[in-house]
Amino acid sequence: MKDYTLIATAYDKMVRIYVSTSKNLVEEARKIHSTWPTATAALGRFLTVSAMMGLMYKGDERLTLRIDGDGPIKKMLVEANAQGEVRATIDNPYVYLKYNNGKLNVGAAVGNGLLSVTKDLHMKNLFTSSSELQTGEIAEDFTYYFALSEQTPSSVGLGVLVDTDQSVLASGGYILQLMPGCPEKTIETIENIIKDIKPVSTMLNENMTPEDILHLLSNGTEQILDKREIKYYCNSSKEKFRTSLKSLDKETLQEIIDEDGKAEIICNFCNKKYVFDKEELLEILASKEK
Repeated sequence: MKDYTLIATAYDKMVRIYVSTSKNLVEEARKIHSTWPTATAALGRFLTVSAMMGLMYKGDERLTLRIDGDGPIKKMLVEANAQGEVRATIDNPYVYLKYNNGKLNVGAAVGNGLLSVTKDLHMKNLFTSSSELQTGEIAEDFTYYFALSEQTPSSVGLGVLVDTDQSVLASGGYILQLMPGCPEKTIETIENIIKDIKPVSTMLNENMTPEDILHLLSNGTEQILDKREIKYYCNSSKEKFRTSLKSLDKETLQEIIDEDGKAEIICNFCNKKYVFDKEELLEILASKEK
């Protein structure tokens, strides 16, 4: 089954809700980056919330999200677009920290630091806003980010369940956002539901669908507006890296030709290797001399 996000309103259109299942895209990220369980959980949560955030935009608008922490993972970066596509990098994928009860300790793996979101809305300037990490557990950090930087009271739930063979068993999340003028009684109802609800990864692992989770969160008042596929997708290509090589000065290119006779470039997002042989490098050099 493909990963997808439901976009809905609930409680007489006073609340907007996004609910996702993201097992496949997180498993794809795990395979690409060879992440250990705690890094898988951290990156998976980050990818899931980023995919949902991307769907809040339109056309070819894009987001770049960064978490810079002082934990062993260090930095994670996700690029998301309005088509539900995400790709990521992680500084240290080899992190496996657990609590005494056996649960993965994402908070310690991420640590203290900063969450920043840069929006490319195709205007003159990029817009960047940031907030301090609250727990490093990702969901609480985004709840705080939405309240502080976007002035949108929100509740974010995220979860990744990692199997004994280190593959992803279940993954997903939700973002619940209050519209201006949302009644106090509705807020109270939502708070009680969230307090009693099981972790999102547990619900998905028990074969609940995003539709089931949405029904729970909305207390049966949901109106589904859209259902969108989300996926891990990297658009890197040899042509794009050729452009990067063209941006190097002639001396540097000549040095690569003389010393290595070829250039090998590995994409940080998908780990694909692109090789430019001596002939191709000479062509790039010649194009600069025209």
